[in-house]
Amino acid sequence: MPTLLHNGRVLVSDAFHDDLAVVVDDGRIVAAAPTSVLRIAFPEAESRDLNGDLLVPGYIDTQVNGGGGVLFNDAPTVETITRIGAAHRRFGTTGFLPTLISDDLAVIDRAIDAVEQAMLEGVPGVLGIHIEGPFLNIARKGIHDPTKFRTLDDEAVRLLTRMKTGRTLITLAPEMTTPDRIAALVQGGAVVAAGHTDADYATSRAALDAGVTGFTHLFNAMSPLASREPGVVGAALENVSAWAGIIVDGHHVDPVVLKLALRCRPADRFMLVTDAMPSVNAPHLGDGDEHFYLQGRRISVKDGACLDERGVLAGSDLDMAAAVRNTRDLLGLDLATAVMMASAAPAAFLGLERQRGQIAPGYAADLLILNNDLAVVESWIDGVPAPTP
Repeated sequence: MPTLLHNGRVLVSDAFHDDLAVVVDDGRIVAAAPTSVLRIAFPEAESRDLNGDLLVPGYIDTQVNGGGGVLFNDAPTVETITRIGAAHRRFGTTGFLPTLISDDLAVIDRAIDAVEQAMLEGVPGVLGIHIEGPFLNIARKGIHDPTKFRTLDDEAVRLLTRMKTGRTLITLAPEMTTPDRIAALVQGGAVVAAGHTDADYATSRAALDAGVTGFTHLFNAMSPLASREPGVVGAALENVSAWAGIIVDGHHVDPVVLKLALRCRPADRFMLVTDAMPSVNAPHLGDGDEHFYLQGRRISVKDGACLDERGVLAGSDLDMAAAVRNTRDLLGLDLATAVMMASAAPAAFLGLERQRGQIAPGYAADLLILNNDLAVVESWIDGVPAPTP
């Protein structure tokens, strides 16, 4: 039976509308039009009063290392993926890429198998996998274990392009490979982003020409913009077609820097990511000493930041609901734009712009009901609702 969602503020395109209703049926959005029109067109629809709450597209997070107390690297299994997805769903994530931090090829192989199986079993929200490394530059290793780093050879290319269900996102350092190998990944169906890279501007431009379409956590773990060497950051800010992931948590990048970046290129080419670690929605010890382990290293969680013993950032304690609020409050963007950066932009980056990320007929019914504080009241994935606990 169709469901008619009405009496809310509905985000369609780039504006909120008070006079629109949305009809959901069989996992899809079948109509978005004035309520009076839809009541006549769908007299059999079950009516759902939103009581003035916001109705927005579900958030898509392309970089999720963990959540709910588990880390994908520790156990690349369907159970881990399910737990991570459930942990982030309460914060509005209706689509995500479980993210594997630099590891051995055998672990990558198991992770791909787990994601394929999760999608086959219909685990809610899984859109593919993000393989972040191990084809990175030790000079910009960040929290990654450099003993895992390796060359992108033919064997690795075959492995990285073998998944045919969902999307495969690969973060690599362009200077550690060649444009031909980048092109081979793209031709094999992968989405390629530059990250953990010390590339110069020319190498970055060559990577873009070879098929790189993204920048992983812009400004972090990459060569900076300097007066005589634009670096990766300069190449990213000059480019207006690739997507740049940003972590808006107040720790990874100063809000002033992000405001300046937003003046350089279109807002719809930025996408919010969490880079979330197991601490998000995890069962806490309650003793003030919250921590987890990443490949044997103790990571402390304090004041919203995840840090190793040297003070190096290790992912984040951020969720997508907070990322959207921060984008509005710290960066001064309007809410419609902040939501777009969490939904339509990442959908387009993954090549899903005609399937997800918007409230429009024919799109998957991945929806969020938000209250005035932007907290998630209820989430829908493929038309299946789940109240927030």
